[in-house]
Amino acid sequence: MTVSIYTHVRCLDHDPGADHPESPARLAAVLDALADPRYAGVERIEAPRALREQLARVHRSEMIDVILTQEPQSGFHRLDADTVMSPGSAEAALRAAGAVCAAVDAAIDGRRRRAFCAVRPPGHHATPSVPMGFCLFNSVAVGAAHALVQHGLARVAIVDFDVHHGNGTQDIFWNDARVMYASSHQSPLYPGTGARGETGAGNIVNAPLSAGSGSAEFRQAYETIVLPALEAFAPQLVMISAGFDAHRLDPLASLQLTGDDYAWVTARLVELADRHALGRIVSSLEGGYSLEGLREATLAHVDALSR
Repeated sequence: MTVSIYTHVRCLDHDPGADHPESPARLAAVLDALADPRYAGVERIEAPRALREQLARVHRSEMIDVILTQEPQSGFHRLDADTVMSPGSAEAALRAAGAVCAAVDAAIDGRRRRAFCAVRPPGHHATPSVPMGFCLFNSVAVGAAHALVQHGLARVAIVDFDVHHGNGTQDIFWNDARVMYASSHQSPLYPGTGARGETGAGNIVNAPLSAGSGSAEFRQAYETIVLPALEAFAPQLVMISAGFDAHRLDPLASLQLTGDDYAWVTARLVELADRHALGRIVSSLEGGYSLEGLREATLAHVDALSR
């Protein structure tokens, strides 16, 4: 298989509490799915910690300090109503961002063209200055900035099919035409951003979907909005914010996608990366709160990345 898996056991240590949807059981379900015998030959790489200089390309110093210094020794520290830190949260967030940066390095130098980062906490709601929406560091944004600065790329695309709009990623790259951020998401829904008219420097592409939308609406949005924009952009690296909470089983939203839809969109992005980016794709887990849906979507996504 052509895909590699980046993960770290410390990503299971971030524990926002028994009733919180963003639980360690999510990553355990993903890793359980990837234990399938057909992935026996897949290379597994232990995620390093992100460096502060990598984080500082997209996050303000004060925010980094909050996450690195306010982790509780026991119990919980609530950053907002939804975003909670526990013992081990900072390490998990550092490993999540570090996984994406390491995967970017390997994709660009040709060692591993495609990667799936099985990590948590998610990241796409984290803005330059605010951790929010279950997210601490914006791992995919950190990886994209790493590709620009460390490797000198001129065009990086981030495709986000999480059911929630990635307001943080959009905010970070709003005026940076080197990065195209393209998102499909349910609207209206948290965090309330992602309208078609939000276009940044011409590099932001939003494809909002109404509640109840399923395969037909999702695929039409990609065929008519997202994929043509990506084709015109001709990215040198494709990154994916792989949220699986648009799955029909997910309890936090009401889109109706299935594993076949995740396989389809991933296959289309693989084709695009093969045309423009030497096949280079780095995907990282975002949301997804049905364990059954996570397993199904993960298998579909990683299978399509492997072709």
